[in-house]
Formats: sequence, C-alpha cells, structure tokens
Amino acid sequence: MEFVEPFIKVFLLVFLAEFGDKSQLVCMTLSARYRAAPVLIGSVLAFSVLNALAAIFGAALSIYVPQTLIFFVVGVLFFVFAIQSFKNDEEESEESIKIGKHLISSVFILIFLAELGDKTQLAIAGLAAVEQAWIVWVAGTVALMLTTLLGVWFGRVLLKRLPIALIHRGAGVLFMLFAGIAFFQLYQLVR
Repeated sequence: MEFVEPFIKVFLLVFLAEFGDKSQLVCMTLSARYRAAPVLIGSVLAFSVLNALAAIFGAALSIYVPQTLIFFVVGVLFFVFAIQSFKNDEEESEESIKIGKHLISSVFILIFLAELGDKTQLAIAGLAAVEQAWIVWVAGTVALMLTTLLGVWFGRVLLKRLPIALIHRGAGVLFMLFAGIAFFQLYQLVR
C-alpha cells in the first residue's frame, strides 16, 4: 500500500492545477462543437504521452542528479506554481481553435502543444524524480482524464457554480503545501 500516498498526492496536485486550465477549456469548447468521444480520445492520448515523457525525464533525473538538488528544485517549482495559481484569478481567454478533418489527431496535436512544458507536466517530472515514476504517470494521467471528462460533460455547469478564482486558489494552496514538503525533505537530507 505504499503507492497510495504518492498516488493521492500526485492526483490531487494535478487535478487541482489543471481544473479550469486552458486545456480543459479547450476540451469544453471542442465538445460543444464536435462529438465528445474523439475529443476525449485525442486529449487522453496527448496527456498520456506528455505524462510518460515527464515521468521518464523525472526518473532519469533521480539517477544522475543529487537528491538534495532535486528536492530544492522541486520545492522552488512548486512555490513558483503556487504564486502563479494565486495570480491566475481571472478566467483565461479561449484560444482560437482550428480542427482539421481528423478530429482525434487534431485534438491530440492541439492538447500536446498546449500542454508541452505546462506546470502540470513540470510537476509530474519533479514528482517522478522523488516518487516511483509509474505511480506518478498513472496518477497524473488519471487526474488529467478526469479533468477532461469534467470539461467535456460538466464543465459549463461547474464553472457557473464554482468561481474559477477559487479553483486556482485551491491549486495554489496545494502547490504551497507540496513546496513545504519538498523543502522539509531537503532539510532532513542535509541535517
């Protein structure tokens, strides 16, 4: 059962950080114009590939980079993401969306490019450097699948009832908490 704690930690972090983010809004917009299944499939495939790349990168870092440096960088990243979440109180504007003939591949490319280097991908890489990479990949992918589902089916209803600013603040608090945990683990390593 040692996989439960890291799974929950990664899941909550990615879910809160991604909820209301541009990719979820893009999925909501696409599903209003196109069939839901291709939007879901293309998005989930893109998130799965991106999370795998991030987890592999993070796991490789843990082999070649000293653990003290990893915890320091992870702590700083989480702190920066927390500040960004607190600043991101206004709703992000929708990006222009151009979809080609092949909806699944178009959604895949759109989400892949929109999320490449995004805060959740960097968070997954950082967490994979300190947790088991497969757990981080599964938890992050499940969280992104769930946010995509919510964006496609329930997004408009939830966003009308729950202010996006509250969601971003919740993500900011969670990022701060994980920054504190990373710095505490760093402290334990160096003392």
